[in-house]
Amino acid sequence: MKPLRVASVGLGFRQELIPALKNHIPAVIDFFEIAPENWIELGGRYERDLRDFTERYPFVCHGLSLSIGSPAPLNETLLHSIRRFLDQHEIVLYTEHLSYCSDDRGYLYDLLPVPFTEEAVKYIAARVRRTQDILERRIALENVSFYVQAPVTDMSEIEFIRAVLTEADCDLHLDVNNVYVNSVNHGYDPLEFIRAMPTERIVYMHIAGHHNEARNLIIDTHAAEVIDPVWALLDQTYQIHGVRPTLLERDFNIPPLDELAREIQRMDLIQTRHAGQRNVAAAS
Repeated sequence: MKPLRVASVGLGFRQELIPALKNHIPAVIDFFEIAPENWIELGGRYERDLRDFTERYPFVCHGLSLSIGSPAPLNETLLHSIRRFLDQHEIVLYTEHLSYCSDDRGYLYDLLPVPFTEEAVKYIAARVRRTQDILERRIALENVSFYVQAPVTDMSEIEFIRAVLTEADCDLHLDVNNVYVNSVNHGYDPLEFIRAMPTERIVYMHIAGHHNEARNLIIDTHAAEVIDPVWALLDQTYQIHGVRPTLLERDFNIPPLDELAREIQRMDLIQTRHAGQRNVAAAS
């Protein structure tokens, strides 16, 4: 098991990057992240390639389809598969989205916001506790970007997130870009949101690029470089909450590995200012 250091920076492990990573892993990369759903059923060379990397580097699993806020029954078959996958690759941290992507008719192929209500808090928290029981691990929930709010609500997004984390007794996966996207789309102060998050529950962070659809509408695409206001927000987040393992998300329009490494290097430099000099070992 490769431990994930608090001051560490990572990259999403995607199949199209494997040839470049086999040739050279930039020394700045400390860990990788994968969506377990994309790898559980793969065998052959992809499974061998993944095993080669998980034996040498820490990995985090970030789920896509658990649909923790769905009205449909919790997918326990999927969870048992994920637990076997986590055990096989000795991955400790599993995170999911605080949203839903399915109903009783199937998957909706988008992350949709749940109602910010006390009833939803208790419902989701019970599902999180069951998830943690099956996985035999503490999980973290990610704050998500959304474009319309659920029509029924009796609390703010901040209050809702904090209530779910407390009721479920789970951790927070803080996506800094999602905070920025929502702050533009819904007209709030992103730094106020960041300050309101519970420091003691933040175990992991994301940063990413997005697309400006209009002056007051940002689409969270993970298909572009991180912009300066998001870098600044990450810097302020470290100042408020301290450094946490942070991953660069790039899922579409993926540039050459060296270009991704430059963004990861910038993230590393910001961490260094807050965490002190890091000792980054060169990849073997």
